[in-house]
Amino acid sequence: MPNTTGQKSGTLSFYTETIEVSRLSAHAFFEAGDDSFKGKRFFWQNKEKTFTLVGLGHAHIISNNLESNRYKDIDEKWKALCQSSLMEKVDVSPILFGGFAFDPSNMISSEWDTFPSAFFAVSTFQLVIQNEQAFVSIHYITDEKDSSETFERLRIERDALIHTAQVKELNVHARPNLIAREDRLKKEYLDAVEDVTNRIRQDEVKKVVIARSLKLKFDHSFSPSTAIYNASMEQPESYLFGLEKEDKTFFGATPERLVKVENGKAQSAGLAGSVRRGENSVEDKELGDSLLSDSKNLGEHKYVVDMIHEVFAQYCEEVKVPTRPKLMKIRDIQHLFTPIEGRLKTEASLFELVEALHPTPALGGAPREQAIEIIRASEQMNRGYYAAPIGWINAEGDGEFAVGIRSALLENEHAYLYAGGGIVAESSSLDEFEETRVKFRPMLRTLGGNMND
Repeated sequence: MPNTTGQKSGTLSFYTETIEVSRLSAHAFFEAGDDSFKGKRFFWQNKEKTFTLVGLGHAHIISNNLESNRYKDIDEKWKALCQSSLMEKVDVSPILFGGFAFDPSNMISSEWDTFPSAFFAVSTFQLVIQNEQAFVSIHYITDEKDSSETFERLRIERDALIHTAQVKELNVHARPNLIAREDRLKKEYLDAVEDVTNRIRQDEVKKVVIARSLKLKFDHSFSPSTAIYNASMEQPESYLFGLEKEDKTFFGATPERLVKVENGKAQSAGLAGSVRRGENSVEDKELGDSLLSDSKNLGEHKYVVDMIHEVFAQYCEEVKVPTRPKLMKIRDIQHLFTPIEGRLKTEASLFELVEALHPTPALGGAPREQAIEIIRASEQMNRGYYAAPIGWINAEGDGEFAVGIRSALLENEHAYLYAGGGIVAESSSLDEFEETRVKFRPMLRTLGGNMND
């Protein structure tokens, strides 16, 4: 029998019920919500494919437009909701999913204007697939005195969504045709790289990550469910995420974990310094070996590892950091990679770690605040949620955030892609431009284009 729990939170009651379901595809469940919940869905799958999360509908939204204290605000509101309303242990913990803007002080008007500084939601219908088991939960948060009739309607709707996902074939929409592509602010990007390189050579700053954007136009709207599904096929070794907000979907397949907390254990990773994959295994090994000995990339990587180590030393105990990086090889690119772990201090929280880590030097630079100011002025664009934390937290405080790179923002018949690279003293604007071309490839293939169009 399902366990239904309803507890008071001031004037709010949080009702939740979970059932176990057999043979349920996460992509099909996301697609099943297309008619009723488009614009109010999310998708997450970790790199190891051991945890998948889909949310349909908004039972509750926690968001803000703060420039400071935005992490603490989300953290406190989520804890208050859970502590007041979920007094009993539930079968599957309700999950809050969402993301943060890279730089809430960036006021440049852009395709991200409808996204606040922080946006998180508890779904009405939550699918969790873990340990080869699938669970569907209903969440209903209300100030109604008697919600029994509403909850019964939600049960009927849940059963219809499950039936659709199990019985109907996944509707993989035909990809629309790519009819135009624009390298946005290309001259500004090249100028920014040159300017930042000169600043670094004059010791004004150690490292700055400069990004650029592509704008694609299709002959009709791109289906978010198909885009997420295609991304899973293109980059199976990466985190997969999708976050809808009204008529826009931010999605991607990112190789980079920001931080994970599970049963008091915190894990992060330094991921910086990269080179393309080889045409064959011999060339691939040569490129990888050269990356492991390249002073520019090793220096860039060290900034990231040192910064994460410093954060973990503050919030964790028993911190472990390998002495040398290893290679992470994904389809188009190989990165220098160093895992870092520790035991979270009792008083610390996942959101505190997210705040302390974002942006790492792999996405921002060093020193951090100076790098962010240079990015804001030099890029002349708004990154929105690109290169920012996106992920989830449950009622127990466990969760995981990735960095929103290898990503795109869909808006009707348009898509916006983003890619960047770390600028150091040895950087060349043309080399950096070519590196971003490599980083665009996964999303371009996902959306039906390529760098040679």
